[in-house]
Amino acid sequence: MTDASAARRSALDRLCIDTIRTLAMDAVERAQSGHPGAPMAQAPLAFVLWTRHLRHNPTNPSWPGRDRFVLSCGHASMLLYSLLYLTGYDVSLDDVIAFRQFGSKTPGHPEFGLTPGVETTTGPLGQGLGTAVGMALAAAHLAARYNRPNHELITQRVYVFASDGDMMEGLSHEAASLAGHLGLANLIVCYDDNRITIDGPTDLTYSDDVIARFQSYGWHVTEVEDGNDVEAIDRALAEAGHEMRRPTLIRVRTHIGFGSPNKQDSADAHGAPLGEDEVRLTKANLGWGAEDPFAVPDEALAEWRKCVARGAALEEDWTAARSRYAAAHPDEAAELARRLQGELPEGWDENLPRFTADSGAMATRKASGSVLNAVASRVPELLGGSADLGGSNNTLIKGADVLGPANLGGRNMYFGIREHAMAAVMNGMALHGGIRPYGGTFLVFSDYMRPSIRLASMMGLRVIYVFTHDSIGLGEDGPTHQPVEMLTSLRAIPGLVLIRPGDAAETAEAWRVALERGSGPVALVLTRQAVPALDRAVLAPATELSRGGYVIAEASGPPAAILLASGSELHVALDARHQLEAEGISTRVVSMPSMELFAAQPRRYQREVLPADVRIRVAVEAGHPMSWWRWVGDSGAVIGMDEFGRSAPAQQLFEHFGFTATNVVERVRHLAAG
Repeated sequence: MTDASAARRSALDRLCIDTIRTLAMDAVERAQSGHPGAPMAQAPLAFVLWTRHLRHNPTNPSWPGRDRFVLSCGHASMLLYSLLYLTGYDVSLDDVIAFRQFGSKTPGHPEFGLTPGVETTTGPLGQGLGTAVGMALAAAHLAARYNRPNHELITQRVYVFASDGDMMEGLSHEAASLAGHLGLANLIVCYDDNRITIDGPTDLTYSDDVIARFQSYGWHVTEVEDGNDVEAIDRALAEAGHEMRRPTLIRVRTHIGFGSPNKQDSADAHGAPLGEDEVRLTKANLGWGAEDPFAVPDEALAEWRKCVARGAALEEDWTAARSRYAAAHPDEAAELARRLQGELPEGWDENLPRFTADSGAMATRKASGSVLNAVASRVPELLGGSADLGGSNNTLIKGADVLGPANLGGRNMYFGIREHAMAAVMNGMALHGGIRPYGGTFLVFSDYMRPSIRLASMMGLRVIYVFTHDSIGLGEDGPTHQPVEMLTSLRAIPGLVLIRPGDAAETAEAWRVALERGSGPVALVLTRQAVPALDRAVLAPATELSRGGYVIAEASGPPAAILLASGSELHVALDARHQLEAEGISTRVVSMPSMELFAAQPRRYQREVLPADVRIRVAVEAGHPMSWWRWVGDSGAVIGMDEFGRSAPAQQLFEHFGFTATNVVERVRHLAAG
């Protein structure tokens, strides 16, 4: 390349980069809210990655062979929206102008399913990095399972932009440690080291040696000292692409609000508009010729839009490779296609256990393990484990290989004592596709996972949580481990379906619902202690669980009272019914394993199960009563836990806190007496 052509190339690169910077400034200024500084700092890095390294097709954002890009610092959303518009995704300049406005494709933080090209919802710092680990793990797992010599179909990488804030969050420590242990060489994290947070310089709170930290995790680490050095960035990304044994961290030293004469390298450029005067001064400082907002030079747009032809060619090559793979390995190709489409295999439930009264008393966690192992033999995409509680949660697939550094194709995942990372990694696996992830821990530790559960619900991800030790029934471990408030807390998350089965038969049906559910996460909430096997020859069939709530035992006549219960308290309600019927109080029992599923039923069905004229209603659950008042009404009662538990044998605790048939009968009598 001659000096003149090199100069022209450099000038064009700079024009493309500054187009991102000006769009970010203008959009934030128009919205009068947002974060302009990070997009202005990361623009050169984004330009090099998206035009030279990232394998993506703007006209087909869901192409399975694409690389994934995760903006973990989701507050820098205008960087991503600018990239999507400029490279030719279905995001227009008008969408950019509508940044942060109601109904636009460009909300304040990127949202999966709303904006074409957004791979995951980000904003809560650390989540993107944790999710990206799951994406990389999914790709590595599928590659190990399906790639064949001369037919390596699964080769995608996962690129992440992470900020100082991401690095501070505990989730990033958990996730990066796991990624390093597994040796996820397809994961490349670009750390935007601009040393500024909203409160000011990072040295107010943060003096970590990030390089040493990631090296200790087993990552390959490289550095770019000048975040505007396009060629240095290019070399670092190329080096990362050649790393075959370890994930890579590229530390890029940038300047937040680059080009702003008065706000560069200050917190003022972080989370607020620069102001009209400063925008004008910044554009002049950058040598930007256009004063009108949202100006996009034709030359820059043409250069960016080369990504369309490049992406189409990349996908065409991959599709041809997929055809060759299918010809050479038709069975594997068919199974991989089914998995990527998210379809269950035909006859997947043929081995589903059929629990009866003869099965005997059984903890629902044990029943869950039996169901999981029966189903896993026919559903190869089931992959998961627990946060160091595999034996307690019954989440291990018998006979399956361990997923570890030496075998990324295994199915038994040891997440370690990293509940938050486990949930975020599950999100990433689900987003990548081809895997149905599940993860277990004690219910009380669901709080460690809550931010990731919330995002899974927001994105409608098909993940399964196996939460065991669900109440004071875990006994002697005491109040620190007794999750009295978690049921109500999880039920408050929109989009999450919580199922607390009352016996082994309901547990099998709970797994069926979880696997057949088209979108959204499912939490299976299970007992440590054994619960009676209910006689389904006398009671309603467990298949009714799919309705969320159902009449499990009918009253002898028109019901005068209704008892509602879930989980281990269901048999308490059934025992109370026998006593009440003997006293002449006609009593119906409603099993309510899932309030979310019941609430989704037609109103007519809800009224059939809970007739409005039956005002004596008592709910029984060893958790906080708040979520039950919706179903019992003002005239009813809830036997629940409004205090922390105690350390004692389970049966003693149930008696102490009133989870007995005798107490239920007394409550009904009290309500009947008016």
